[in-house]
Amino acid sequence: MDKLRVLITHRQIAAKVAEMGASITADFAGEPVVLIGVLKGATIFLADLARHIQLDVSFDFIAVSSYGNAKQHSGVVRLVKDVDQSLEGRNVILVEDLLDTGLTLVYIKNLLQAHQPKSFKIAALLDKVSRRSEPIHADYVGFVIPDEFVVGYGLDFAGRYRNLPDVCVLESDSDRA
Repeated sequence: MDKLRVLITHRQIAAKVAEMGASITADFAGEPVVLIGVLKGATIFLADLARHIQLDVSFDFIAVSSYGNAKQHSGVVRLVKDVDQSLEGRNVILVEDLLDTGLTLVYIKNLLQAHQPKSFKIAALLDKVSRRSEPIHADYVGFVIPDEFVVGYGLDFAGRYRNLPDVCVLESDSDRA
């Protein structure tokens, strides 16, 4: 039986996402941006963030596999779906739900930079700085969180919990033993 503990409320998320959108709007000063969402976890964050960016915004999506149904990163990142449009000469913001070890984001960053964008930034709702093993950081960060397994607001465990409005720590009986 899993137990959920609220780490970040939907109200806190909404306020931070609005702040991040305002920062992106100011930083790009009227220029169009392309938000690249990392499927599936970043979809809710991308939708909310886009509504707070007062610029010409378009979307695209990329999908990678690195966790499967486990709580630990497999160490192997595999491309499942690439972007559908040219990013050459465009302002690209990679939108990710969670920046953890950095393995996945380094892989995606290298892949997207091969498209030769005008600029490349990363927006991450959550950042587990303590777990970073790769030299990467997000340009826009919602919350720095502790090394706990989180679900909700798009994040899942084995496909479950994405629909929760809050970010919650998933605690199982084995975690408490």
